[in-house]
Amino acid sequence: METFSAIPVFVAVVENGSFSRAALRLGTSKSAVSKRIRELEHKLGVQLLHRTTRQLSLTEAGERYFEYAVKAVTAASEGIDSVTQLQGNPKGELKINTPMSFGRLHIAPLVADFLSRYPDIGLNMVMEDRVVDLVEGGYDLAIRGGNLQDSTLIARRLAPCRSVICATPDYLEQYGTPAIPEDLPGFNCINFSYFSGGNDWTFHGENGPVKVKVSGNYQVNNSEALLQAALAGLGIAKIPTFVVGDDIAAGRLVPLLKDYKLPMQTFYAVFPQRRHLPAKVRVFLDFIIERLGGDQPYWDKVIS
Repeated sequence: METFSAIPVFVAVVENGSFSRAALRLGTSKSAVSKRIRELEHKLGVQLLHRTTRQLSLTEAGERYFEYAVKAVTAASEGIDSVTQLQGNPKGELKINTPMSFGRLHIAPLVADFLSRYPDIGLNMVMEDRVVDLVEGGYDLAIRGGNLQDSTLIARRLAPCRSVICATPDYLEQYGTPAIPEDLPGFNCINFSYFSGGNDWTFHGENGPVKVKVSGNYQVNNSEALLQAALAGLGIAKIPTFVVGDDIAAGRLVPLLKDYKLPMQTFYAVFPQRRHLPAKVRVFLDFIIERLGGDQPYWDKVIS
């Protein structure tokens, strides 16, 4: 029985490449993980891992054992998922990852209602803009925007992610209003530094795409900080509508170049492939899709 209980620990060590990262994933100490691996090797009578100061690697016996250990952990996880689908009341810890601004503005306000509806679920929400490894981090689900890169994940569409070019009325009164995208190089354009296109803003007009290189005296890696700069009258910004919708609706910012469409991205919920989706994940997905509004999210309705 001790050998069986050590299997998930061994798999975590191999998948994470170190005792410390495996301990973090398992929620235990590095010394406890190391002890379980030593005990497992003692019980089996073979060495499973080569240990150096810089890395771990599997021995020949370790490679053989890992092949079967992964299948055992996968089967056990699928069994748990299958059983939890039968729960009348979804329960257990739900660990999710969201982008910082989107999570703070649109997921965090829903948490109280969600937990009130499902009181047996414990929610652990981690907000950061870095793309995390779901398996390594022990996440049940992540919310991501843009183009998905990891084909091993299952994705469910949540909502469109539109952007708008905007500035304050005072800025436009002082410096003028761009009539076409090609006018933008003459303005101070503040930029989101994580934008994959860099300083090139692309528009879609009647005659096809138009790419314009903009410049300005400020760039920042957070959409809400970008919004604050635009509201302060620093310049023209390209900001997601999920951040700026209320300010446009209130007239604090004016949308520009409305005859030119910006490329649209999408918010997805992504989760590791599994045969049975746990009830806690399913109800969370259904809940946020219901509350966000689907193809026309509530933050776009206020400015449409």
